[in-house]
Amino acid sequence: MEDLYKKLSVALSAGLDSKDSYNQYFNAAVLIPIIWENDQLAVLFEVRSPHLAWQPGEICFPGGRIEATDDSPLSAAVRETAEELGLAMGQIQVLGSLYEVVSPIGVRLYPCVAYITDTHLIKPSQDEVSEIFTVPLEFLLGVKPIIGQMERCTRPLADFPFELLPGYSDKWKSRKNYEVLFYKYNQHVIWGLTAQVLHNFLKIYKENLVSTEPQRRSKP
Repeated sequence: MEDLYKKLSVALSAGLDSKDSYNQYFNAAVLIPIIWENDQLAVLFEVRSPHLAWQPGEICFPGGRIEATDDSPLSAAVRETAEELGLAMGQIQVLGSLYEVVSPIGVRLYPCVAYITDTHLIKPSQDEVSEIFTVPLEFLLGVKPIIGQMERCTRPLADFPFELLPGYSDKWKSRKNYEVLFYKYNQHVIWGLTAQVLHNFLKIYKENLVSTEPQRRSKP
């Protein structure tokens, strides 16, 4: 039995390392671009092209699917940012990563933060980006997001074996509510996963830098 326990222990460890459970998610990486603009720090956002099949016209951070050729989620975020903003990778100075965000709709998002050194070289990809805009970091730190509630529900589909569960309902079942954040800046509304990633970044910034770092200072 001792030998069986050892083999089972090895098999369980291998199962954890393989991360097979991640396969059900859309695994993506995004980058929060920090820039220097009008004598202060700002955050850059993209508006997705209206011609894209997924979330056309919505506001997001640069990023996309993690490909098999990417060394890590971080390298995927940098690669996608370089492609979408028309930059060389050397113009993207990575500052670090945030905790991953798992969406109730099946997206596993790996965010990181970087400083873009030469913003005048940005040339957004017309295929993917409709426009870019910036929001002063000072504004974002001072505003509270609007919070809405969404309901997560489940509903059995056609292949569900109802015969095994007599009396089980085929109707939608409410499971749990979750928060959806919204940040409004001029005509732009930043919401969903992008707002959640932004909120997580702002929380870290407030807790570690606001009391010691003035927003207006010389260019870094």
